[in-house]
Amino acid sequence: MFFYLQHTDNQSKARAGEIHTEHGIIQTPIFMPVGTAGTVKAVHQRELIEEIGAQIILSNTYHLYLRPGTFVIEKAGGLHCFNGWNRPILTDSGGYQVFSLAENRKITEEGVIFKSHIDGSKHIFTPENIIDIQRSIGADIIMAFDECPPYPSEYGYAKKSMELTHRWLTRCIHQFDNTTSRYSHRQVLFPIVQGSTYKDLRKCAAEWIASLNREGNAIGGLSVGEPPEKMYEITALVCEILPENKPRYLMGVGTPANILECIALGVDMFDCVMPTRNARNGMLFTTQGIINIRNAKWATDFSPIDESLGGYVSTHYTKAYLRHLIHSKEILGAQIASIQNLTFYLWLVRQARQHILQGDFMAWKNAILPQIMQRL
Repeated sequence: MFFYLQHTDNQSKARAGEIHTEHGIIQTPIFMPVGTAGTVKAVHQRELIEEIGAQIILSNTYHLYLRPGTFVIEKAGGLHCFNGWNRPILTDSGGYQVFSLAENRKITEEGVIFKSHIDGSKHIFTPENIIDIQRSIGADIIMAFDECPPYPSEYGYAKKSMELTHRWLTRCIHQFDNTTSRYSHRQVLFPIVQGSTYKDLRKCAAEWIASLNREGNAIGGLSVGEPPEKMYEITALVCEILPENKPRYLMGVGTPANILECIALGVDMFDCVMPTRNARNGMLFTTQGIINIRNAKWATDFSPIDESLGGYVSTHYTKAYLRHLIHSKEILGAQIASIQNLTFYLWLVRQARQHILQGDFMAWKNAILPQIMQRL
C-alpha cells in the first residue's frame, strides 16, 4: 500500500490524495461505510458500489471473531470472498467494542478478558491474537489493539491508558512483522494515537507513532462525548505531528459538520455508524438539510427524497412513501433511508475532494455547512 498526496488546500490543511491497495485505489478524503459484521446493514454490495459510490468498507474484529468466527472466514478464503466485496476493507481491532463492554471486561497487561454479548462466554484479546484474527479476516488495512479511555478521564488514568496502548502497539507490530497474510494480497497495520483530551499526552503519542513509520496512522478516542471544539483542537494538534506523506484516519467521526471541519484540519479517512443508524430511526441527511421523516409534515410530500443528490433511490422514492415505510416498520424503509444517507456522505467527501483540487475548499465548506446542517 502507498499514499499519493495530490494537493493540499492553500487556506487550510485539507488534502486530496490516493491510497493504493491491491484491492483498488481509494480517493481521499473518504468516508468508509460501517459493515460491522461483514455487511453494511440493509444495503447490497451492488448498491454500495453503483448507487452509493463506496470505495472501502469497515468491518469489526470483535463481532466477526464471535460470529461467524475466523474458522468460517478462513474456509471461505477471507472476508472479501465471504461477503463478495472485491474492494478494500479496513478492520477495527475491537478496542472500542471492548471499551463499550465496561461491565463485562477486565483490562490487564496481557490483554482484555471479556464476556461475549451473544452468549456470555469468556474470551481474551491480546495484541498478538488480535493481529492473528485480523490476518484471518484478511482486511487490507488492520488496526492495532488499543485501549479507548472514556470521556472524561482523569489525567493519571489517561496517561496509564496511553502507555498501555503503546506497549500493546509494540507487541502488535512485532506480531504483524513476524507473520504474513493468509491470502494473496498484502495487509498493512495502522497504529492509533490515544491520550484522551490532554494535549501533552496526544503530542507524546503522535510523536512516537509518527516515528514508527507505518503505512498510515489513526486518531482514536475522540467522538466519545467530548465537545466538538475539543475534538477539533486535539485533531488539529495530532495532524500537525503525524507525517504528511501517510494517510490520517479519524476513527468514529461523525456528523457531516464534523467531517468537513476535520478534513480542513488534515484528516483523510472517516467512519461512523451515524448515517445507517440514524437512517433506521428516520433521520435523513440531504443536500438541503436534515429531515426527520417521521414528522407529519412529510405525510403528503410527494417530492423526491433528494433530487439534487441524484441516484435511483434519492430521485425515485418520495418523502411521503418513505415516511409510510418507516412508520410501518417495513424493511424497505430502512434500506431506502440507509442508501440515501450513505449516498449523501459519499457525495459530501467527493465534493470536498473536488473543491480541494479546485482550490476553493474553504469557501465551499463555509457556504454549504449551514445548508446541509439545517433542520427542515
